[in-house]
Amino acid sequence: MPLPTDSSLSKHSLIFLLTAIGLITLPHSQNIPALLFGFFAVLLIWRFVGIWRSAWLPNRPALFLLTTIGIALLYSQHQGLFGRDAGTALFVVALGLKLLEIHGKREIYLVVFLAFIVAASQFLYEQSILMAAYILLVCTVLLATLVIQNSRQPQTLAALKTAMTILFQALPIAIVIFVQFPRIEAPRWMWLEDKSLAKSGLSNTLEPGSISDLSLSDELVFRVRFKGELPPPKQRYWRGPVYSYTDGIRWLAPLNRYFKTEQETPDFSGQTYSYTLLMEPQKERWVFAMELASQFDPALRRNNLYQLISNKKPGDRAEYQITSYPAYNTGKLSQAEQRENLQLPTKPSERTETLVKQLQGFDAKPETFIRNLLGHFREENFHYTLQPPLMPTKPIETFLFETRSGFCSHYATAFVYLMRVAKIPARVIGGYQGGELNKLGNFLEIRQADAHAWAEVWLDGKGWVRFDPTAAIAPERIERGVNVDLQIASGAVNFSPVMVDANTLSWLKRGRQLWQSVDYNWQRWVINYDTENQSQFLAGLGINDWAAIARWLTGSIAVLGLLLAGWVLKGKRNGADKVVLLYRRFCDKMAKAGVEIRPGEGAKDFAERARRNRPDLAAGIELITELYIRLRYEAPLSIGDLSRLKKQVARFKV
Repeated sequence: MPLPTDSSLSKHSLIFLLTAIGLITLPHSQNIPALLFGFFAVLLIWRFVGIWRSAWLPNRPALFLLTTIGIALLYSQHQGLFGRDAGTALFVVALGLKLLEIHGKREIYLVVFLAFIVAASQFLYEQSILMAAYILLVCTVLLATLVIQNSRQPQTLAALKTAMTILFQALPIAIVIFVQFPRIEAPRWMWLEDKSLAKSGLSNTLEPGSISDLSLSDELVFRVRFKGELPPPKQRYWRGPVYSYTDGIRWLAPLNRYFKTEQETPDFSGQTYSYTLLMEPQKERWVFAMELASQFDPALRRNNLYQLISNKKPGDRAEYQITSYPAYNTGKLSQAEQRENLQLPTKPSERTETLVKQLQGFDAKPETFIRNLLGHFREENFHYTLQPPLMPTKPIETFLFETRSGFCSHYATAFVYLMRVAKIPARVIGGYQGGELNKLGNFLEIRQADAHAWAEVWLDGKGWVRFDPTAAIAPERIERGVNVDLQIASGAVNFSPVMVDANTLSWLKRGRQLWQSVDYNWQRWVINYDTENQSQFLAGLGINDWAAIARWLTGSIAVLGLLLAGWVLKGKRNGADKVVLLYRRFCDKMAKAGVEIRPGEGAKDFAERARRNRPDLAAGIELITELYIRLRYEAPLSIGDLSRLKKQVARFKV
């Protein structure tokens, strides 16, 4: 036999609760194994059926069996003992099992509190403004469940309105606590490395086709807001991994590179660009600064390849303040760096050496050979395409002498290879180039489709100098940037129009840019409000120590609490005044019907006397009196009952 159920539990409140539970757990269908979510869904549907078929609910032995099955499923879908995935799966399964134990108000409260935890766990996976709005909505429904459970005559709309009122009353205090309460970040040894956090993007290995695959992805990588004017498109090179070693097919970025000291800082000159860079979650600790970063946050370090590395968790969004100089001189080249950047897997083929000789690679200055090689790419029927022919073996020679079709990685690797054949130190740089300007938010959006590869050549007296062979064959790629939408839609190379004015943008495009602007500010001021940002903000208010923070926090909460209490009490007093006013209006109507209320006469006594004198009005008299007594003396003020009293008094005719 099923366990006995409290008769005070209404079908209405159970339906409301189970619907809220379903909405809360729905996003987790993408976060936990399908088998575990399916088990939860079965339990939820079972409890829904139990609302009308209580005899079908499981008894104690059946509950024990279901619990055992849940434990077995958790073990079979092993997500680890600790961490986000393991904890979320455990809470979802526990919530589903607890639903079958709802037999009274006590279980209702436990389920609601557990559901709040499951709702909050969604922020461990996604922290967008849309998800925040969704969780706020489902928490409103969940809170309304408690309101319904404690109402004498539950009404859905009235419960939702009460729940929203409670949430908005709590919002000011929540904002104060969010802004002022000290933010304590977990030490690095406590970071939970979830593999699911890894994103697509550049890696330590560059192979033919690796970047062309990214060029069909609109996944956001980072956003940049400049403090002054924007750099021209040809200077928007966002530096990432440096590929020095090659086996003839792949190019590898060396790991664990040492870091430059202050004495080895490049010689910067010319115009500077200062900007705020907001990185999206990544699988590496790379930060793609515009070439070449001169000043940067303490959380960043620059290795000897002039690449910025962050000490923050790569799976989180992070914001950095960076200053870059497009003009720089990196200085001398060490013998180790020279050997590394002249490395070749095997002796070049005869036709490769012949090509280098024809372009004066062996007997002219490096600048002459570079100019001739770029001219060769430009004049010898080379093509820039996202879908080059397959080159499984000897991709560089196949590209140079047979297919002559490729993407940026083909041109960059072939260029560097020929430089090394000519005994000129060179290497491949991976990163991003360009970016789309969001005119509404005034920031650049850099996506995976902007992934790019170029070359660096070491020249005497100039240091490492950037050369982009793609600019020789497809200058539009550098000067105008990628049209991400068309490129993804067509699967072919597409460049942005020469001039893009905000007035020519479609309403859909403007809507997307508006949304990106809202999301950008949400990420900056809410999600990335960490210890450092909080310290800077509070310092601007003159709050510099723990004692000052405690005073401000306590004082702010006290002031808001008093204001909120005054508002709530005033609302109750006004509500009570409305109840009395409506009852007096009813008494005035009864006076016109020949029955006046006597001094000191109670509502019940007056109603009894009025019914005897005017039996034709007995139904209205009884209903109005019942509502008045409940609102005035029995239950907390109910907006629904107040509205009903108002309607009944208005309809009361004598």
